[in-house]
Parts: sequence; structure tokens; C-alpha cells
Amino acid sequence: MAEKAVPCPGSRLWQRCQGDGDTLRYGIYDTHANLGFVVVGTSYETPAFAVDAIILWWKDCGRSRYPKTDELLILADCGGANSARARAWKYHLQHRLCNPYRLTVTVCHYPPGASKWNPIEHQLFSQISNNWAGIPLESYETIVKYARTTKTSCGLRVSARLLRKKYDKGEKISDTQMKTLVLTPHKTFPNWNYTLAPSKM
Repeated sequence: MAEKAVPCPGSRLWQRCQGDGDTLRYGIYDTHANLGFVVVGTSYETPAFAVDAIILWWKDCGRSRYPKTDELLILADCGGANSARARAWKYHLQHRLCNPYRLTVTVCHYPPGASKWNPIEHQLFSQISNNWAGIPLESYETIVKYARTTKTSCGLRVSARLLRKKYDKGEKISDTQMKTLVLTPHKTFPNWNYTLAPSKM
């Protein structure tokens, strides 16, 4: 059986750049490899942005590290851009990740209020904060630089990308669009745990 990639995504960390304005960091932490991937966004925290960040991780890191896998297990917080209740999160996972890359994606959300148990918080985000402690974050490029140069004695290494794409808030996904999802809720907490399979060609 091919090894299943297990990315742990997380976001909701706003920082005011002294020169450029607000920025959003969306991180993906690979629990198998102890590797972080951070996408620095310049727009809004939306499900489309979250899925784009995961796609960038898959294209840049995931598929080369796990060339034989056709499955992803995503451990995600219950709120924010990857909210368990967000239709757009599931819709974009289906149509922009599962279908084009022929991946079966299982998502398991941490319960509300339990995001501190997400490995990304203490394995990635805290280390990045330590790396740029005391540094004026004057530009997007500065944030990308200090995220990218984060490393630990335990082997953590981080890649980072700047994403200037604009996203609109409040995207609505219709009932008709939701019917295009190949989604199987799990028996245990089905609202928080589900699997999306690629649509048949």
C-alpha cells in the first residue's frame, strides 16, 4: 500500500506589515517528514485561498515526496478558511484538488476549541514566530524570507511562497453545486470527518 501523505493545515494568523499592509499566512505541516510549507497571502482568508495553498504544497512538495500515493489525510481546524461547515472548502477540494490530481482526500477536523492540539501550532507556527522575533516585518518578502529560513535542531525545514491572488469574501455554493461532490461522511462525527473521492471521468 502506498504511503498516505498527512498534511496539517492552519491559518488565521494576521500580521500588519509596516510597508505592505495586512498579510495572511496559511501553513501546511507534513507530520511524516517534519516539513513546513507556508503560503503568504495578500487578500482574504477564504476557502478558495486555503485550497490554493494546499494545491501549491502538493505541486511543490507533496507529489514529489509521495509519488506513489493517491490519498491525502488532512487534519484541519474546525473553523477559519478550512471550516468544517464551509461549503466552499469542500467544493474547491473536490474540483481543484481531488478531480485534477486524482486524489482521494480524507479530512478530519479538530473539534471546536481544540486547535491547540493541531501539530502545526507548536511544530511550525511557533518556530516561525521564534525565528522572526524582534524583526520588523516591513514587507511580504520579509515574512516569506523568515518563514523560509526557519529550522530547528529536530530537523524542521520550511518552504514559503507569496500568493498575490485576490479572493472574494462570502462565496456561495448552491445545492446544485454541492450535488457534484463525491463526499462520504464517516460514521464517527460525520460533520467533522469525511472523504472526497475524484469524480469519474
